[in-house]
Amino acid sequence: MNRALVPRAAPEGRDAQPSYLRLGASLYMPATRADLPALLNGHKLFGLRSLVVCTEDAVHARDLGRALANLREALPQLTSQGPLRFLRPRNPEILAEMVAMQGIERMDGVCLPKVDEHNLGDYLEALAPAGHLAIMPIVETEVAFCRDRLRRLRVRLDADRERVVCVRIGGNDLLHLLGIRRPKDLTAYDTPLRRVIDDLIIEFRGHGYDLSAPVFEHLDRPQVLARELELDLVHGLIAKTAIHPTQVGPIEAAYAVPPGETALARAVLAPEAVGVFRLNGQMAEPTTHSRWAARTLARFGAYGLRPTTGDV
Repeated sequence: MNRALVPRAAPEGRDAQPSYLRLGASLYMPATRADLPALLNGHKLFGLRSLVVCTEDAVHARDLGRALANLREALPQLTSQGPLRFLRPRNPEILAEMVAMQGIERMDGVCLPKVDEHNLGDYLEALAPAGHLAIMPIVETEVAFCRDRLRRLRVRLDADRERVVCVRIGGNDLLHLLGIRRPKDLTAYDTPLRRVIDDLIIEFRGHGYDLSAPVFEHLDRPQVLARELELDLVHGLIAKTAIHPTQVGPIEAAYAVPPGETALARAVLAPEAVGVFRLNGQMAEPTTHSRWAARTLARFGAYGLRPTTGDV
């Protein structure tokens, strides 16, 4: 049974629906960490925008019981402060167990791993008692390799469209299915993931869904991360999974908007704008550039202006 989620009021001091542009670098943490309350309340890693507490790939099967016990103890300690908070259950059965925990109302949403058109209904059924929670499906199985299956998944998501913050791209899992590990000096766009990302953009962005870029797993290649972030932005991806706190700053700095783009976006949206005009060597046409302009100004509101000197 695919039961639509019933909206509930958000906890006092929390947004009713987390904003895609507030996600930034979503830092994944295993649910076994002893400092979960401090992290989720914003007492550690100050300025973190969003945090995902994981009971799936980041937790070994033998440690799952300890992870759930740790989470059960942490949730009642949460306040209204802190970053956006998401849970990543291991499967629909574990999600049902999480939803029944005291304090679940203090979380903002859940990431749904290994989602496809067949198990989405099970996830939504488990989530139904906690209708205030937003959802971020993670595409990381062979469904990503078939446009027809992606379309069926998107159609099934449409019934709960207002709950979806974004669709996350599980890059490492997808490469694993192909027996590939990304080389250190290549971006995701230099691997077969490029085609998957393109298909996801075509299938989901055209229907109003945002997407979150896959993780960059090599912590000793900041220049490659910077290149990948540029390509993320070219593809309209303004959120990214992070696996280490040192990635958060560079990721979110890359989302700051160059001054020239801000000026152009304002000119495109100006009430007095003509049908076609030139600014800073670029053609601007409000009819075709207005969505880009609105998105650019929203990104500016979230991340500010990029410095005019130096590299991000």
